[in-house]
Amino acid sequence: FKPVKPMVYAGMFPMDSSQYPAMKNAMEKLVLNDSSVSIEADNSPALGMGWRLGFLGLLHMEVFNQRLEQEFNANLLATTPSVCFKARLKGQKVIKAHGGEEVISINNPSMFPDKHKIEEFLEPFVTGTIITPEEYCYDITSLCMDCRGRHLSSSYIDEQRMLLKFALPLSEIIVDFYDRLKSFSSGYASFDYEDLGYEPAPLIKLNILLNGSVVEELSTIVHESRSLDIGKHLCLRLKENIPRQLYEVIIQASVESQIISRETVKALKKNVLAKCYGGDVTRKMKLLKRQAEGKKKMKMFGNISVPKEAFIAVLKRS
Repeated sequence: FKPVKPMVYAGMFPMDSSQYPAMKNAMEKLVLNDSSVSIEADNSPALGMGWRLGFLGLLHMEVFNQRLEQEFNANLLATTPSVCFKARLKGQKVIKAHGGEEVISINNPSMFPDKHKIEEFLEPFVTGTIITPEEYCYDITSLCMDCRGRHLSSSYIDEQRMLLKFALPLSEIIVDFYDRLKSFSSGYASFDYEDLGYEPAPLIKLNILLNGSVVEELSTIVHESRSLDIGKHLCLRLKENIPRQLYEVIIQASVESQIISRETVKALKKNVLAKCYGGDVTRKMKLLKRQAEGKKKMKMFGNISVPKEAFIAVLKRS
């Protein structure tokens, strides 16, 4: 007998921190009924006390979340699902430092090891089985290839329907793959998947910086080919949700100290020339220069106040 290993991880946090004891009690009751859910306490500086839960799949997570809402009236924030990656360590000294384990699990970006200690990263793959009418075969194949899939086989079930099999990275299908599949096939295609094990992959840690300071809560582990798109998306979401400050806020996405995307939240600006009617232009220039110096000093010593709503907008499942 082997204990069931979770495939999908997600964070859950109460919307109101005062509800934490009641939600903890509700979680413990549900886990008694469903032993396949793994649960551990999590503490986020942005979202407060919560839990990091492991599920067998996306449907399992949806059912668990729905039971919390219906049976316990829970008002929870569920973060975007993530998967458990693995890393094969390099060198006996490094392996000994990690308790003698050659392969370690990484289910949180904060656990991401230094690249020079790693021989290779491993990513979970699944065998996806799709049954679809023949006319949607090309569009569905393109969708799977966009998700870094590998074509395994295709065959006809009858005159009109095809059975397609693809090897797909689990991280690519846990968020919106099923919705896109239904959209591409006008709702006719069906999808099922089963575990295929781990395969080597070039994984990297994507950091988000606000005015040069790393925000660890927004860090994520991504495939190298996806880093630019995800970095741009996170920067745009933050730009839309961070309120304007008295000084300019620079939002950057970085990979291994290299900036790959940048957005800027413009500063609130007071019109210091409002009382200047005519007069020498040097007086206006002096006022503008003094304002610029003040904003520069404020940016140097000021802290960016990122509201909880901005973190929720970026981290929650859309």
